[in-house]
This record gives sequence, structure tokens and C-alpha cells, in this order.
Amino acid sequence: MMDVIELTRKLIDIPSLTGDEEAVGLFLASYLDSLGYRVEKQEVTPDRFNILATTSSPARVVFSTHLDTVPPFIPSSEDSEYIYGRGACDAKGIIASQIFAAERLRRDGKDDLGFLFTVDEELASTGAQLANKHPMASQCEFLVNGEPTDNLVAVGTKGSMRVILTSEGRAAHSAYPEAGDSAINKLIEVLVDLRNLEWPSDNFFGETTCNIGVVSGGTRPNVIADAARAELQIRLATDNESTKALVRETVGDRAQIEFASAHDPVRLFSLPGFEECLVRFTTDIPYLSNWGKPLLIGPGSILVAHTEHEKVSKQELLKAIDLYVNVASAVGLSMTSKWNRSVPIRGIVG
Repeated sequence: MMDVIELTRKLIDIPSLTGDEEAVGLFLASYLDSLGYRVEKQEVTPDRFNILATTSSPARVVFSTHLDTVPPFIPSSEDSEYIYGRGACDAKGIIASQIFAAERLRRDGKDDLGFLFTVDEELASTGAQLANKHPMASQCEFLVNGEPTDNLVAVGTKGSMRVILTSEGRAAHSAYPEAGDSAINKLIEVLVDLRNLEWPSDNFFGETTCNIGVVSGGTRPNVIADAARAELQIRLATDNESTKALVRETVGDRAQIEFASAHDPVRLFSLPGFEECLVRFTTDIPYLSNWGKPLLIGPGSILVAHTEHEKVSKQELLKAIDLYVNVASAVGLSMTSKWNRSVPIRGIVG
């Protein structure tokens, strides 16, 4: 059996950009099977599947995270302190730590556990949405989800909204702009107004923030653009419906709006005796509402996830194994721990 460092590097070295998770899924299915788990590949789309794995007992505690990564692929490397590469902390080091934690629990005679590893978390969580319909969910009492939280138990996550804006114009020669109608200029005006908005805030979750992630349009610099497009990611501190209304009011009829996904902020299950934090990012948890009470904890820093410098400390991976063991043990003993969804969870909306 590989150690946690070897397994992390092996997983990193299998490219699994969103939409291309098959190879890493096949590897994990085979690896978990070799450890004696009952493994199911739940097809999401052709050549893409979630991994569900159980022992001979019902999975009362399920370790979960995602298989996919953002681009570009970066192979693994290491020095005395860190493992580097795409997915080091988001989330392949987490997968490795969860597997080793589960193996330690099994050696201690605790086998009422399982795994759920999903596809597509980095885009639309379609894997999680399908997994939420799986019969195994009804057996699960605690979902221990993994994201880079610096090994702190997250007590809440912000909501998320992905917005696509498109504008239309009329093409013309750039020397005669009055003969055309620039779609880019229209879209720029909208984006400036959105940037200058006073977004809603919340005493617990903080401020809503808006990132203009992708802007595209036009064909050549000497042609007035007849079409333009922008993709925005809004991190919600309040409910998504009121934020959608604010976006609609600001944009008006100057561009077409598509709400590609949206869900509210979530307050998470927490445990006494564990260090806590509040995170601004989102996870698969809002789409896994049938999988029991959700906890969120994982090694690594979100500040290096999605960057060319992604890394995870080897000591953090080892500490994460202990933490996952302790969390799983604690929920078996502490059924009265607090759990509060003060903000309701909602799924994908049109």
C-alpha cells in the first residue's frame, strides 16, 4: 500500500480537468477495490462517473470530495516540506488523507463508513446533484466533505451564483463607428455598473463579492463587435433570489442574463473541541442535502488552490489523517452537536 505522500502524487499525476475525470476515476475505483471496498461507478455522463465505495456495513459516515481540477494540468513534484501540482490541495491530497483515515478507522474496528468522490465540482456540481439521488444517501448520517480549510472545521460557506451576460450589436468598419453598434461597449457599461454596486452583506457570512472571470467578444480590432459575452462568479452572503433581483435591476435590457447556477450560503455542522473557520468559497455540500449532516474540513490553503503555485504541506496531510479519524470518531459519540442551516439550501436554478 502506498503512503499518503505517494498516493497524493499518484493522483496529481493523473490529469482530471473538469470533463476529463475518467482516468482518475478508474484508478481510484481499482485502488479502493484492492483495499476491499465495494466500489460503484455512478455514471454522470458518458466516460464520467462518481465513485461510491462502502464496506460490508451501511455507510453511516461518508468521506467526500471531488475528482476534478481546474486547468491547466501541472504534474507533481515535492521538496522536504511540500507536494506541488494541480490538485495538491484541491482536492487530491484530501482524497489521499481521507482514504488513509478510513483505513485507520477500519483497523480500529469502525467500518460503518464509505466514500463519495464526485465529478464536475469545479463547474456546476452535476456529479453531486446526481449523487444526491443515490440510495446510499439515506444511510448516511454525517458527510465529511473535504476542501482546503487549513485543517479547520468550517462552520459556514458562502453561497455562489454563476452569471452569463451576453450583448448584441451591429458590425461595421471600425473607421466608421457610427455605422455600427458595439456590443462590447454595451457590455462594458453593464460590467462597470455591476462593479460599482453596493452588494448585500451579512453579519455572519460577511460581504457579497463579484468576480468578472471571463470577457469575450468581437472578431478583429478593425471591426465593430456585433456580440460580446461575460461570465461572472458572485460569492453570496445573503439569499440568491434577492441578489438575482439586484443583478436584473442593474443590467436592465442592456444585456441578456443567464443564471447558470445559484445556491444560498450554508451554515454547517460543527463539533466541540475542533478549531473552526468561516470560508468564502462554495462546495458540493449544497447539492448533497440527502447525505446527512455536513462537515467541511481539509488540508491546504484555498489561497494557493487554482494557482500555478498550488501545494500542500506534507505535515498537513498527516495531520489531516488524524483530524478525519477524530471527526469520524466524534460524530459517533456526539450526536447532540450543533447543526444549524439558518439559511436554506437551494439547488441549480434557471
